[in-house]
Amino acid sequence: MTHTVDREYPWQLAGSPGLQLHRARSRPTEWATTFLRLVTVTDIVVIIVATASTHLLWFGFQHVLVAAPVELGIDYLFFSGGLVIVWMIALSASGSRDTRILGTDSTEYRRVINSTALLFGAIGVFAAMTQTDLARGYLVTAFPLGLLLLLGSRWSWRRWLHVRRRRGEFSFRVVIIGNIERVRELAASLAIRPDAGYRVVGALLTDGGSGSIEGVPATHVTRESLFARLAESSQDTVIVVGSDELDADAINELSWRLDAGQQLVVAPQLVGVAGSRIHTRPVAGLPLIHVETPSYDGPKRFAKRAFDIVGSALLLLALAPLFLVTALLIKATAPGPVFYRQERIGLSGEPFHILKFRSMVINADAHLAALLQAQGNGGTPLFKVKEDPRITRVGRVIRRYSIDELPQLFNVLLGDMSLVGPRPQVDGEVRLYDSKASRRLAVKPGMSGLWQVSGRSNLSWEDSIRLDLYYVENWSVTSDLIILMRTAKAVFAHDGAY
Repeated sequence: MTHTVDREYPWQLAGSPGLQLHRARSRPTEWATTFLRLVTVTDIVVIIVATASTHLLWFGFQHVLVAAPVELGIDYLFFSGGLVIVWMIALSASGSRDTRILGTDSTEYRRVINSTALLFGAIGVFAAMTQTDLARGYLVTAFPLGLLLLLGSRWSWRRWLHVRRRRGEFSFRVVIIGNIERVRELAASLAIRPDAGYRVVGALLTDGGSGSIEGVPATHVTRESLFARLAESSQDTVIVVGSDELDADAINELSWRLDAGQQLVVAPQLVGVAGSRIHTRPVAGLPLIHVETPSYDGPKRFAKRAFDIVGSALLLLALAPLFLVTALLIKATAPGPVFYRQERIGLSGEPFHILKFRSMVINADAHLAALLQAQGNGGTPLFKVKEDPRITRVGRVIRRYSIDELPQLFNVLLGDMSLVGPRPQVDGEVRLYDSKASRRLAVKPGMSGLWQVSGRSNLSWEDSIRLDLYYVENWSVTSDLIILMRTAKAVFAHDGAY
């Protein structure tokens, strides 16, 4: 029997075993397999601890039967064992251990929460439909305990993974293919986020040029020499960015030519769009990318407002002693009022008065313009003064740990602000906005936000607006929780606070 060779794609040998190899399902790299096993073992241990603790709390070492219309002969000991197995299956089926999301964004946490909630919801529905008398206290205890332990273990492994990735370990080895400008942009973006797990080891430029980009070797390739160059590299991930020389046929050919275990990633020209807003739908053989438009109304807005009310009320109660001590120190060390009120611009450009502990001398605003001019910061919409002489002794301490911001919890409770959102700015700053920056006003300003957990005042205006716009277009209650947790870390590190 003779095999035919396609002239356009000479590597495609009809019926050859090599073709089947290239079609094999991609396998995780060695480090990813190791990390996956560690996470899986931890999940098992955590779920066993949660179910065993719940069983001992409610029933001790007694064998208690599950009451049902038909005698099933199953007690809670066997039920707990079955719950461990089904829980592990639910976590796996939801993709919460997908190596592409482990240690990256909120998708991992969201899948853990969703799969656990669906499992216990299904158990509750099944018990109601079959009239099985499951102890409600058992489910009410096992669900939050198990979920808390799972999220805690995943968070701990993520911190461990990020440390290894900053050392250059436990990362995908990436070769970027495309034109020099797009390759340079992507390489620079990946370099500042080593925790994402993409370590660039080489670049193949399709529009000429060679040398080094972001410290990695860059080589010019043609379509004919592309695969020979890839064979010489040690990558396990290939990322294709914008290039006129690489059309759809070339990318399809690339997907077939990669070995099993290697990943092909195509970077679309979408900036500032979270993965949760992107959906792929194949139509007539074409992968159409659907991008959801940002939503600021409906159930999500109601959930955010409810979260703000409950969160701000609880924090005000918990921080009442700190409020009292701070107020007494301000009053005792500097003349003037305890609180400082200033007009800021909020949702849809509406002004409101922000409330803060006073950390500066009286009439500090009158000296702002001169200080900004002296430091050369008056031309951008980010009025921040370094080594500000207007700050009092107590003010330096409370600003260092962001205690001066805490009275804004009253603004949150009243509805002028949110716990998380873009930084509220004064009218003079807002007047310098362009059409792009004006989108910050589509949501309520926040006490904390991406700008605060990513460098705070050390950020340039361009970086601040990029982070704020990303939040505005992709916000969710889950992302708010993550930002608040990162806020606590940023506050105690007091990085960029002045």
